[in-house]
Amino acid sequence: MLENCKTAQERWGGRHEMIDRWLADRKATLITFFDIQGKEGEEVVSSTLKEFCQRLMDYLSEGHFEIYEQLFREAKEFDDGGLLLAKELYPKIDSTTQLMLDFNDKYATAEHIRENITDLHEDLSNLGEKLTERFDLEDQLIENLHNVHQGAVD
Repeated sequence: MLENCKTAQERWGGRHEMIDRWLADRKATLITFFDIQGKEGEEVVSSTLKEFCQRLMDYLSEGHFEIYEQLFREAKEFDDGGLLLAKELYPKIDSTTQLMLDFNDKYATAEHIRENITDLHEDLSNLGEKLTERFDLEDQLIENLHNVHQGAVD
């Protein structure tokens, strides 16, 4: 998953400041995700998990309220079939959001972490699958909606 994130930054990095920032935030979110799995002790896990939840919520918000809107605007403006693709991919991306919001609700505070620590390994596994799915879909959006119009947008 982290390797795919690096690949995305290599492919699209430097082309659009907003997408660059978003991909950097994705990478930071993933690093924190993997960091949780290497931690021992409830206090250390709790600290890292709270940081991850905050990064995850920031990443989701940035995608929904900045990136997707920009990509959809481009698709609508150029009217070359991209809007149909966006309408196909967005519901799939959106379907991953609820699991991520639920994860955040379950682990966002030290008290919640203590209450749910026995579920953490399974929840991280499920979340990892959804993150992978979401990143693949987002990469398709970037590839097909932004890069196609790169020369005209910049």
